[in-house]
Amino acid sequence: MKNIATSPRNRRILRVRRRAVMTTFERRAAIASVVALLAASVAGAQREPAGDTPRFVGTWRLVSNTQTGIMIYDSLGNMAAQAMPNRVRRKYAVPEPTPEEAKDAITGYLAYFGTYSVDEQARTITHHRKGNINPGGVNDDVVRTYVFESNDRLVLTPAGSTNTIVWERAR
Repeated sequence: MKNIATSPRNRRILRVRRRAVMTTFERRAAIASVVALLAASVAGAQREPAGDTPRFVGTWRLVSNTQTGIMIYDSLGNMAAQAMPNRVRRKYAVPEPTPEEAKDAITGYLAYFGTYSVDEQARTITHHRKGNINPGGVNDDVVRTYVFESNDRLVLTPAGSTNTIVWERAR
């Protein structure tokens, strides 16, 4: 009895059919993968946290006539802030500043980093400072009330103060 798979013509036909079957299977697998990814991304988008906390994430620019600054919040709870007087500062005469030049350069400069937490009920944000240009401000917490005047405008008020600090989302 002759094996029909042994003839060259029949082997070619079987290979073509196997390829067609594999191609169909691969197409179905690819379509199923795309559907699964779309379903996962839709489910992930639906689970995105609501409320004010995600609104902080991004880069903010200080709005002031007397200072310039930047503040950054990330989605992992890290933050950094820097502000300095909006004035012309003298350049050092030589690479190593004199004590007077160093003092002038740092006067009015604020810089710190750490983590943050938001209390949406109290409408406060707390900066948990881990590093600070001011050695006395390391490992302390700074609490501010917040108001989002829009998605791009944030007003912070230090605890116990009526002074406001206005930030605009950087573009």
